[in-house]
Amino acid sequence: MKETGTKAAGQAVTSPSQRLGFARSSAVDDGRQSVAAADICRGVVRLLAVHNMAAVSEVVLANWRRADVMGLGAGGEIWIIEIKSCLDDFRTDQKWPEYRPFCDRLFFAVGPQFPREILPDDAGMIVADRYGGEILRMPEEHKLPTVRRKQLTLQLARLGAARLQSVIHPEAKLDSL
Repeated sequence: MKETGTKAAGQAVTSPSQRLGFARSSAVDDGRQSVAAADICRGVVRLLAVHNMAAVSEVVLANWRRADVMGLGAGGEIWIIEIKSCLDDFRTDQKWPEYRPFCDRLFFAVGPQFPREILPDDAGMIVADRYGGEILRMPEEHKLPTVRRKQLTLQLARLGAARLQSVIHPEAKLDSL
C-alpha cells in the first residue's frame, strides 16, 4: 500500500480507504483487480447506495468462491454483483453459477463498452463506470432460505464492521472474518 503520510515515530500511515481494501491502488497494485474492474466496482457501490443497499466488496462465500460485491437491502434482500471488466474475463471465469445459492438476485456489472449481448439472460445486468451505474436488466428473484439469509446477513454485518474497525484500530487481527 502507498504511504499517505507518517506518524511521529516514522510509522507508515495509510488512508482509511486503503486500510479497508477499497483504495484503487491496493487491489490494482497487488494484481487482484484491473483498473477497469476497480472503476466498475466503485460505480456499482455507488449504484447500490442509490437503491438503499449497503455494499461490501470481496466477500468469501461458504463454498470458498469470492463475490465481487454483495448488497444488503433494508428489507434483508441480498444481491451479488459479478464484475466483468473485459470479454476475456467473462470467457475464462465461469464460476458465476456457484454464486446463485448465496443471493436473492445475481447481476453482472460491466463497463459501457462491454458486449452485453453475451451475458446470460437469467442474470441481471448493470453498466457502470467509476462515477455510477444503471441497472439495465433486473433478474428474477430467487428467495434465499431463511437460515442462509440469516447466516449471510450476519457475515456481511461482521465483515463490514471489521473493515470499519480496522480504520479505528489498524493493528487489530481480524483476518478470520
